[in-house]
Amino acid sequence: MELAGAHPALKAFMCGSVSGTCSTLLFQPLDLVKTRLQTMQKNAKPGAPNVGMVPVFIHVIRTERFFSLWKGVSPSFVRCIPGVGIYFSTLYSLKQHFFLDREPSAAEAALLGAGARSVAGVCMLPFTVVKTRFESGCYNYLSVGGALRSMYETEGIRALFSGLTATLLRDVPFSGIYVMFYSQAKKWVPPGVASSSCAPLVNFSCGMVAGIMASLVTQPADVVKTHIQISPSQRSTTETIRHVYQINGIGGFFRGAVPRSLRRTLMAAMAWTVYEELMARMGLKS
Repeated sequence: MELAGAHPALKAFMCGSVSGTCSTLLFQPLDLVKTRLQTMQKNAKPGAPNVGMVPVFIHVIRTERFFSLWKGVSPSFVRCIPGVGIYFSTLYSLKQHFFLDREPSAAEAALLGAGARSVAGVCMLPFTVVKTRFESGCYNYLSVGGALRSMYETEGIRALFSGLTATLLRDVPFSGIYVMFYSQAKKWVPPGVASSSCAPLVNFSCGMVAGIMASLVTQPADVVKTHIQISPSQRSTTETIRHVYQINGIGGFFRGAVPRSLRRTLMAAMAWTVYEELMARMGLKS
């Protein structure tokens, strides 16, 4: 079946998958550095000095190789290509079902984003766990399939869904806050500018603003999620929160905030820009 005659939700899925592919490939190094910083924090002794983002970049290149910055890109692709597609198609379907004749309010936009991310997050969680372990440098998995099989055989099905609570606490608010700020920021743009040749730049700028706000709010949940997913002991969310606080205090919950904020903000802004452009070219309102 040609894409031109496909169901609008399928078109939204394809547009989301393409946008996820582009953003994942470009910004994977930032995610790897974020995970390494949080892994170092997990293994550090109380009172140990913090290591910055740049030294970690240099250390990875020197001790491994330049392309090691893209370690974990395979599970990232496996997760993001269908995951972003599921997210955008769910978001599109929910918006068409509930808000066909009007634009959602700020609160309604937040609920739309949260609902879409909940569906995508649960569906793709096993690949999120594998991606985190690849990036941590603590495991020597050779492939995504091998990692999934090894985790299932040695740790059980529970390991594939480790960090579910922390992941949802991170991703659901992030998406809700992001969609809310993104939709509101676009309303402030003059209609003539939003529909001109500057539309991609406008979409990207609105995405940057929304991404920064959402990243800062959800950073603590990302730290907790990483600690749970790279630990074979699989502490509970409450135990992990207590552990992070005991090691580094409140500041420990914002470890890796700079690379994560950069990556999430740039990745989300690019994903939404590409998605909006592709949907517009297909004659669909995103």
